[in-house]
Amino acid sequence: MATESTAQRNLRESQILSRKIDLLLDVIVTSEGKQFEFNDIAASLAERGVKLSRTRWHHLKVGDSTVKQPSEVIVALADFFQVDSDYLLKADGEVPERIQHELELLAAMRRAKVKEFATRTLAEVDNDTLDAIAALLDDSKKY
Repeated sequence: MATESTAQRNLRESQILSRKIDLLLDVIVTSEGKQFEFNDIAASLAERGVKLSRTRWHHLKVGDSTVKQPSEVIVALADFFQVDSDYLLKADGEVPERIQHELELLAAMRRAKVKEFATRTLAEVDNDTLDAIAALLDDSKKY
């Protein structure tokens, strides 16, 4: 059985971190309901005594495995997003309850928008067909 090389492991870990950060950026928003920007995150990390440069942020976001992310950056990002630092680094880690609730809310909002769009667009379609489409959309949340 072949073992994973250090380069492969670093690539995998960098990609996991990148995906988790993207997910958190999609789900967690400012008090005004806007997505966090680099400056918001960098300023918050600076308050914790951790410097986050635009270059490091870029490498982190694209999953660049050639740039090792210091543990203090990972811990500060986890603190910023209010998740466990292990969550950011493990592929099979459990999704924090708060993030899971946000994902479910987003999915429900998207389904509602699709239903609204379908109702407006399919005005000529009979009610049975609209009910069938709505049931399919509701069933999609299971997947």
